Amino acid sequence: MPTDTSPRTPTGRASLAERVRVPDTALTREAAELVRDTTSELIYHHSCRVFWFGALQGQRRDLTFDPELLYVGALFHDLGLGRSFRSSGRRFEVDSADEARRFLRTHGVPEDSVRRVWTAIALHTTPGIPSFMEPEVALVTAGVEYDVLGIGYEDLSPADRAEVVALHPRPDFKRRILGAFTDGILPKPETTFGNVKADVLEHYVPGFERGDFVRTILDSPWPE
Repeated sequence: MPTDTSPRTPTGRASLAERVRVPDTALTREAAELVRDTTSELIYHHSCRVFWFGALQGQRRDLTFDPELLYVGALFHDLGLGRSFRSSGRRFEVDSADEARRFLRTHGVPEDSVRRVWTAIALHTTPGIPSFMEPEVALVTAGVEYDVLGIGYEDLSPADRAEVVALHPRPDFKRRILGAFTDGILPKPETTFGNVKADVLEHYVPGFERGDFVRTILDSPWPE
């Protein structure tokens, strides 16, 4: 059972911990330990905020979701940016999703739940699709978009934002997360074709040339 509890605020508003609780299970404890041990403090705290903001958006949208799956999806979503994955030749989202799948399978999680987490992570940088899928898929992306891009910023109260950031601080976050993105994908720039991470390399890597979808069609080996 969750251990996160706190009294109501002086204004009578239910506290953040009363409305959103980090699921306290062996699965989530081991997930948090693994991610904290294998990523930077920047990525760890960002991933925790993705859970909180995703859960708050889920409540706001009146979605029913599995908090364990949302938590694991949020914590693992950027794992593939790490050094051990930079020579994989695959999109970091896929590396992250595969690590989550391995972790969940070792804990005997049902395959449909594993699929949801894998999909949530794999699609978290593909806007316009996750919101039409299962709640856990939609809310990982919602949490990422809230924390990184500020999408839906006014959907949540200043008090809720402040509580989440107090739990998981974001000092100089904009600059530092862009640096983490650049470092994580620079060794495999071809994986940015057709996705938002091409913008990162275009801004921060001199000489980078993004893939051109139209040019790819016109230059294909087809004669017509």
